[in-house]
Order: sequence, then C-alpha cells, then structure tokens
Amino acid sequence: MNKTIAVMLAAAVLQGCASGGTAEMGMDGQMGGATGSQASVMVGGAAMLPSRNIVENAVNSADHTTLVAAVKAAGLVETLASAGPFTVFAPVNAAFDALPAGTVATLLRPENKAALTGVLTYHVVPGRHTAADLMRMIQAGGGRATLNTAAGGTLTASMSGSNVVVRDAGGNAATVTIANVMQSNGVIHVVDRVLLPR
Repeated sequence: MNKTIAVMLAAAVLQGCASGGTAEMGMDGQMGGATGSQASVMVGGAAMLPSRNIVENAVNSADHTTLVAAVKAAGLVETLASAGPFTVFAPVNAAFDALPAGTVATLLRPENKAALTGVLTYHVVPGRHTAADLMRMIQAGGGRATLNTAAGGTLTASMSGSNVVVRDAGGNAATVTIANVMQSNGVIHVVDRVLLPR
C-alpha cells in the first residue's frame, strides 16, 4: 500500500472538508461562483489556493482535528508533498464522528496503523477527476462508474439528482457536498460520510 497516496487523502480531509467551504457543486460539476481550476475555497479560515499543493494548503487549516491525529498516527506527515495527481473523496469531521463509538480511537492506536492507512487510501483514486469527469464516466457506464482506489479496492459512483454519490464496498453512500477543490497535485471532493473498504 502506498503511504504517499494515504497522506494525500489525509491532508485533503484536513483542507477540503469544511463547514467553512463556500463552493457548491452545480449541475455542470463546477464550483459555484468560480470556474474550474482557478477557484479557491475557504477552509478553516484560509483560502485553499489551486496553485499550492495539498501540504501547502493543509498547514493553513485549523479545522479537522480527527484527520490531524490520523495523519500523525499513520506516520504520513513527511510524504504530504507528493506530486500526484490524485482525486480525493474527503469526509468532514462530522462523518468521522458518525462512525460507531470507538472506531476512530481504535484506528489511531499504533498497532492499527496498517488499517488506518487502508481506510485513508480507500478515499484516494489515482489521477485528477473533476466532478464533470466523474459525471461523464457515470453516463458512459450506464449510470454507474467503478473507481479503482489506491487501497486496491473499488468505489462506485452514481448520480442522485445533480449530486455525485460514491458508494463503498458495503454499499454505504457518501454524497459529494463540495466539488472541485483544486490543488496543484490533484482535486478534492468533500463528502459527508467515511467510506470503508471491505
């Protein structure tokens, strides 16, 4: 399993999931109020600039303490500046809070480092796939698109109205709530649920 890819996810959750995010995904898969890769999103009181990589943006966000702890526990801090590109489905803190009691604490234990890395990399798909790209893939697949994750598993993307929905191996659905948080080394789509590998 690739540590670098796991870190990309962790940083993305830190910087992409935000109650402070201001961009919503429209029918065309673009962020509201701005276009494509030129848009920036406010996260944790800081602008996530598309000219910066995930590390450069993540260090400016004061939010998402769960992910900070996860990055440290997984020993992935040093590799956050990888070139990518990666597409990251980044759960908000509330999504981690919604997991069964004790799940996060268990994953953060040193003896569960491999499992934590597996969960993080399951949210990462190699390549840069914007919301518009995902919608095209879904249409080409007759309503579903299979995404191969860095963890070795798959996610299934589909549409629910104008929203992209991503399902994990167990069929649990996460909705993309903020799309196209562009970075120099990838793109982040904020989701409202933690996706779990089989």
